[in-house]
Amino acid sequence: MKPYYPLETVSRLREMQIEEFDKVFSITEEAFPIDEYRPYEKQKALLSNPVYRVLVMSDRDGGEIKAFAAVYVFADFLFVEHLATDARYRNLGLGSAVLTELKKLYERRICLEVERPETYIAQRRIGFYKRNGFYLNSYDYVQPPMAEGRKEVSLFIMTTGGAVGKDEFEGIRDTLYREVYRFRNL
Repeated sequence: MKPYYPLETVSRLREMQIEEFDKVFSITEEAFPIDEYRPYEKQKALLSNPVYRVLVMSDRDGGEIKAFAAVYVFADFLFVEHLATDARYRNLGLGSAVLTELKKLYERRICLEVERPETYIAQRRIGFYKRNGFYLNSYDYVQPPMAEGRKEVSLFIMTTGGAVGKDEFEGIRDTLYREVYRFRNL
């Protein structure tokens, strides 16, 4: 396991300050379908989870948040639950920069969920992650509902370090269900 270094010494990313949560949540609402994020209070409550972090990329002076990654740091892998860029700063390479910084900070496999390649936008996202070193794993995967009244979502898992075998995929899936979604019906 890589030792923890204060973010400001090794990265352009920094830990989100609690007073910045509303801005990050606003970017989340704009960037993701409602079924792919939790309601405000449930999302904010995650900040007390010791394995959950929100890392932001802002102006050099620590000002305006331009992009963020919400991650879970597990012993075997890093799960990127949300990666988003403020709409005003898209297509400037910030998403790639955040992923590059995450790879430097956490020397372990990184995984994330993507929508199935059934739409043009979903295909573009998958292409973006592939260009950033991720591999598409085509195993059936369903994200459990994020809250009451929200729907489950059929997704795929993408990983760095190559595609994963079925056993490793099932281990990742089970960790996500147990630790991220608190889904007990494995």
